[in-house]
Amino acid sequence: MEQYLVPLLGRELLCELSNDAVQQAFSTIIRRHQSTGRPVSAGTLRRVQATLRAALNLAVRNGLLAANPARHLNLPRTPRPHPTVWTDNRVAEWRRTGDRPPVAVWTPVQTAAFLAFASDHRLYALYHLYALRGLRRGEGAGLRWSDFDASGHTLTVVRQLQQRENGRLEVCPVKTRAGERTIALDRSTIHALNTHRNQQKEEKLAAGTDWNESDYIFTDTYGRPLRPDYIGHVFQNMVRRSGLPPVRLQDLRHGAASLALTGGSDLKVVQAQLGHSTIMTTADTYTSVLPETAHLSAEATARVVIDAARKLSRGIRYQSTPRRRRAKGRPAASPNRGICSPA
Repeated sequence: MEQYLVPLLGRELLCELSNDAVQQAFSTIIRRHQSTGRPVSAGTLRRVQATLRAALNLAVRNGLLAANPARHLNLPRTPRPHPTVWTDNRVAEWRRTGDRPPVAVWTPVQTAAFLAFASDHRLYALYHLYALRGLRRGEGAGLRWSDFDASGHTLTVVRQLQQRENGRLEVCPVKTRAGERTIALDRSTIHALNTHRNQQKEEKLAAGTDWNESDYIFTDTYGRPLRPDYIGHVFQNMVRRSGLPPVRLQDLRHGAASLALTGGSDLKVVQAQLGHSTIMTTADTYTSVLPETAHLSAEATARVVIDAARKLSRGIRYQSTPRRRRAKGRPAASPNRGICSPA
């Protein structure tokens, strides 16, 4: 809100705020971002509109405005990119042309290869969490040791760290109410976090009086919380050095959802893991069909027909014609008549 609307609408009188003024403000936001080579996404514009609309709805209810000027705006609509899995053919094409999909997902083998490459990095546990549990970038940065229950095998997400334009870090609520969640942890993730805690204790001793006591799980070597853009920058450097096909840090969230489904998790469980308000968001946006999942589905579908064919080959056939009425004086038909028993 501060970044997008305050500079453009902050000096407008509420009683004089019109639909044209709001529309012009959004057009200016779009134009300014395009001029910097970093166009603002349609999703961001919708979220800014929703925030402004909610604030102006309160003004309408209080009688300060007759109608909400942010209700009907002409905003660009862009199709939501579908996650593309890095199959062998797509990797070969990327190496040949350099072209990559806007949203890309690693296969389980590629994910394992990255985690093996990053295993010696001091922030390995953080990227392990992103890859397997699908945390948002700011959620990972905002985790504290009080959120981690090693004996209960859970991690509670209740906040995120956001970075303002001046570089200042700010503790914020999670993106949605559903984003406040408790995530189940597997043994490998618990081991990674415990190893990271021991490493952090050694860094605290080395820093001495320069250590900043913050309780954050992921910090720099002096105990200060990490900037989200730094986390993304380190990740991109590791991906380039690993030789793996490129993905964004946000793409690990897509990958975690797909891995969970491949592992047999119910879609409702994946929704809760990612902190989505609706299951449609999980189904439409954050899951992509990995080759392993598609092959399992194909085999399961074929198995239905194969099992039916085996029954036929054993001579089990079902009566397909209606039973005729028995004439008077004729003996009753055998109860097995019309069904061929196995030879």
